[in-house]
Parts: sequence; C-alpha cells; structure tokens
Amino acid sequence: MIRKMKITDVEQVLEIYRQGIETRNATFQTEVPTWEQWDKGHHQHSRLIYKSNEVKPGNIAGWAALSPVSKRACYVGVAELSIYIHTQFLGIGIGTKLMAALIETSERNGIWTLQSSVFPGNQATIKLHENFGFRRVGIREKIAQLDGKWRDTLILERRSESLGQKD
Repeated sequence: MIRKMKITDVEQVLEIYRQGIETRNATFQTEVPTWEQWDKGHHQHSRLIYKSNEVKPGNIAGWAALSPVSKRACYVGVAELSIYIHTQFLGIGIGTKLMAALIETSERNGIWTLQSSVFPGNQATIKLHENFGFRRVGIREKIAQLDGKWRDTLILERRSESLGQKD
C-alpha cells in the first residue's frame, strides 16, 4: 500500500535512508540527517511510503520524495527524486510502484521535470528510471568524493507528458 508520508514514519524513513547510505552506491551522504534537516530539504508534497505486511505488519518497505533543485522561481517545476527501499524488500517491485505513484503526484503538484543523479554502477536504479521514460542527459565526472574517492554520477531526466513538456 502506498500512502502519504506521516510524521510517525520518521524513524523508519531515516532507517531506510541509513541503509542506503551504507551501500555507498546510493548517495554521497555519509551520515543520516536529522528529521528537521531531511524535512527542510524535501518538498512537502510528493512524500510517499510503501507499507508492507509481508515481514511485519505496518513495516515501511520503502519511501520516495522530491527535493527542489533550485530556489529560483523559474525552476519551481523541476525536482530531484529519491527512492529508497528497505534491504529486506529489494528486487520485488516496490521501487516500480513508488516511481509510478511519485510521477503521478509530482505532476498533480506542477512538477514538469524530474531529475535524478545516480552512481553509474547502480544498474537497478538506472533500469528503474529508464523503464519510466527517464533519459540519460549526461555524466558529471568526479563530481564529489565519497570515502576519499572521486565518483561520477549519471544524470537522468524525465519530462512530464501531461504538463506539455515532452516533445
């Protein structure tokens, strides 16, 4: 079941984010932010969780959220997406369900372009994006360091069809 994220989900959302950080293949972040930091960096709309009853009733198996890419008014409809799945639930289609729901809610909230920055070795995430019409727009070479090692990121982008942005 997918629903809007609630304040009561904080602990599980940040735990899933911690798991993503530990992979060293999902984000440049090395520490889990406080809820206040996480909250400030994400849009209030388009925050979703996937609840699962497969392992423990009520467990959050994954989450998705959008972050603004800029404070400039001209980019109000451009957002960067994040999707994180609990390690116990990888590979069973939860990311696909969250992506579909995130695209729908993003467009309902006026987002015309979704962007994502992915490590080139994260093939599952790249495939997920490409399955939803994201295109590769470039590689940022040695954009930042993780654990003292320079890493590249692949930039993926999806234009909204319903908001008239797709050619």
